[in-house]
Amino acid sequence: MNTVEPTGRREPTARQRAESLKERVYISFTSLAVVLALSSHADETTPGAAAATLSIVVVGSLLGIFVADLLSHLTVRAKLPSGHELHHMIAVSTEALSVLVTPLLLLTAAGLGLWSTAVALQWAVVVLVVTLLVIGYLAIRRLDLPVHYKAVIVLAEVVLSLLVIGLELLAHNL
Repeated sequence: MNTVEPTGRREPTARQRAESLKERVYISFTSLAVVLALSSHADETTPGAAAATLSIVVVGSLLGIFVADLLSHLTVRAKLPSGHELHHMIAVSTEALSVLVTPLLLLTAAGLGLWSTAVALQWAVVVLVVTLLVIGYLAIRRLDLPVHYKAVIVLAEVVLSLLVIGLELLAHNL
């Protein structure tokens, strides 16, 4: 008897998983920069304006990253991406939008009067930092390294993330 495997979604390759993680890191840091900037003016903005600003910056960044990926593909391969490759590029970009979900829910709650815009933005910073930690864990979980090496990698990620946050705050306060 012939068994036909159903055609369906292909499992992503290691390279594709790395691209997805990389894009989420970019968008998490972009979101963090926007949220930190908005936080310093929380008393001057509404939850709706903060949500709109965050959404516009993130969507604009994702479109820029998508164009960069497309141009990179054209440069390296000298041909248009296949349907599968194009689908992957689009999927990676749209999946990175998930980084926005919790900050937008926090701002929606502020818009409904459950808390202030400042509180929503402060919690959004916490969520985005935790998101970066989770992404870091996902990046190292399959490494064939002793636990203490993995801990050093996570610590290095935390230190570098704090450095990025510090630079973003410094740039905003100049």
